[in-house]
Amino acid sequence: MKIIKRLPGLPVERALGVFSGRWKAVILDVLLDGPQRTCALEMRIVGISQKVLLEQLRALEEHGMVSRQSSAGHRQGIEYLLTPLGESLRPVLDSLRAWGAHHAKELDEVDRLVPCDAVVRGRTT
Repeated sequence: MKIIKRLPGLPVERALGVFSGRWKAVILDVLLDGPQRTCALEMRIVGISQKVLLEQLRALEEHGMVSRQSSAGHRQGIEYLLTPLGESLRPVLDSLRAWGAHHAKELDEVDRLVPCDAVVRGRTT
């Protein structure tokens, strides 16, 4: 496995290096729903281009967060799914979501928050 970019040595910086950026946390959050084909991810995540989606998926794969497998029922389809390491981010993402809402409330910026379905189609919470 070739890591795209060498990760920092401090654990907190390492963690942020793996899933920081505009789309990685969103992709991981969508994959928490279960395996997804590339086209389904592209349709569900509002505003992401296919090029960027594939770049981000490759980076997440190289960091051991997602894996690719042949899609059942599709001759040449590929599905992306979380690895056990990626799945271990579930409580972290839940905590980050809650902390983000708390932060907005503390700074009186709740009106600036957007609902999940503004970025991820098919998600209501």
